Amino acid sequence: MNRRVVVTGIGIITAHGVGKEINWAKTKSGISGIGIIKSFDSSKYRGKTGGEATEFSTTILNKLKGKRLDRASHLLIHTTREALADANIIDAVKDIPILLSVGTTLGGMLSGEIFHKEVIKRGINRARVSHVFDYLAHYQAINLFKELELKGDFFVFSNACASGTDAIGHAFNSIRYGDYDVAICGGYDTMNEFSFAGFNSLMAITPSLCMPFDKNREGLVLGEGAGILILEEMEHAIRRNAHILGEIAGYGASSDACHMTSPEPSGKCAAIAIQKALKDACDPEIDYINTHGTGTKYNDIMETNAIVIAFESKAKEIPVSSIKPMIGHLLGGAGAVEAIVSLLSILYKTLIPNINYKTPDPECALNIVTEAMGCNIKTILSNSFGFGGSNASIIIKDFLWKN
Repeated sequence: MNRRVVVTGIGIITAHGVGKEINWAKTKSGISGIGIIKSFDSSKYRGKTGGEATEFSTTILNKLKGKRLDRASHLLIHTTREALADANIIDAVKDIPILLSVGTTLGGMLSGEIFHKEVIKRGINRARVSHVFDYLAHYQAINLFKELELKGDFFVFSNACASGTDAIGHAFNSIRYGDYDVAICGGYDTMNEFSFAGFNSLMAITPSLCMPFDKNREGLVLGEGAGILILEEMEHAIRRNAHILGEIAGYGASSDACHMTSPEPSGKCAAIAIQKALKDACDPEIDYINTHGTGTKYNDIMETNAIVIAFESKAKEIPVSSIKPMIGHLLGGAGAVEAIVSLLSILYKTLIPNINYKTPDPECALNIVTEAMGCNIKTILSNSFGFGGSNASIIIKDFLWKN
């Protein structure tokens, strides 16, 4: 019999700020954290705005030298500390083997940019090799283990925009199948010119507002941040009198490998991930869908099709929305932050608004939430669909002692 997996702590950094309180307050209010990019000159690009986490700079470190670490490592370490403190388990995890399961698409890309610029300016022999170490996508996890003196195992998923959700799904499976009692999981990515330029070259960045599911949508807006959840086996959490925030009930993944950047248009492959998650959770009634909702022409149609395939006649009844117009697309961090916001939606019984939505699109005929409202939310589906056809969905529900 599979063990139940609960959430006991969360840490979050986005353009809204640092911590769950400010993030929830601004998200439920439909406040936009999007502004003109400040960390580099965006004036030469089609899109010029993004969701930068300006309230966060670096975190205080005890074991490592902060100046030598990429911003990505600082994001991961800070949100993990926050989540462990929220779970009241920050000391206990040093005495037990834990799993770290995180997702990122860029790793320490900012360090990679610096190294590349130094190679061009100074030559390969004079560029600082230290920047290469934290550039690697797995090195932020190594830094976290060193800084917090953890023991156990770590897995890093770099599966495009599904990375964060896949990381949560892996942690969920690892606990319920008995490999671990505690897992740190989630995702992170930073704002950087390399990825910003890439998305602009694809004409995927909007020159105006991000408007998921709106007929006049023109593209996405990038963001940065991190989201970390502490997962525990239910009995383990109860024995230590942990405050249980919610439960992970199901996970599903699929891959369509249709195109390097464009989604498979019919939505049938993405629907498989949704259907797997639903089956894994014993087919619960879904009260709200936190969509991938990027605001690009093709993604929103594909996701609509996937939802219709998965839910059939009920598809147009379920409330749906995207938080990306408020904080941007966090790439590897998107699924994790959206899982946290979904969890908070359950805790505070509130539907999240899909801001900037004005003109319905017949090809995206879903029940779009346009303003926050109270709702007895018990179970949420959160979707993440990435480049290359990487699809992942998770089911999050309120915690009841008996199901």
